[in-house]
Amino acid sequence: MKKAKIKALRLLERMDRTESQLRGKLLDAEFSPEITEQAIAYVKSFGYLDDERYVRNYIEYRSQSKSRRQLEQELQFRKGVSRELIQKIYEEMEPSDERSIIRHHLDKKHYDPETCDEKQRQKLIASLLRKGFKMADILSVLNQH
Repeated sequence: MKKAKIKALRLLERMDRTESQLRGKLLDAEFSPEITEQAIAYVKSFGYLDDERYVRNYIEYRSQSKSRRQLEQELQFRKGVSRELIQKIYEEMEPSDERSIIRHHLDKKHYDPETCDEKQRQKLIASLLRKGFKMADILSVLNQH
């Protein structure tokens, strides 16, 4: 039990993690499920493990470069956070302007409406759609550009 607590603390010392990520790391280190849950309860009791804080920081840090949909998918499928918690945090936070993020992506791609042909425009649109941006926002920004 003590080794699992120490391992959990060391893992959280290096970087913030979600409960799901920490659970996976402890199970990978071959601690039993019971010992793993006790270690998680231990670090939670000190506030070292907080999925709500993790999600809030993750969104704040990455919301200027990624779409909401992309962030939601990363948190849910790669970080193991529940969809309900992600939705709750998004409702509490001030919405980010995805159109400015789209503009930033277009600037990075050196988009110029005067020299861009239809094929290049379609590639840009497809790229932005894959990043999770809404078609209406993409077209709005492209038409303003």
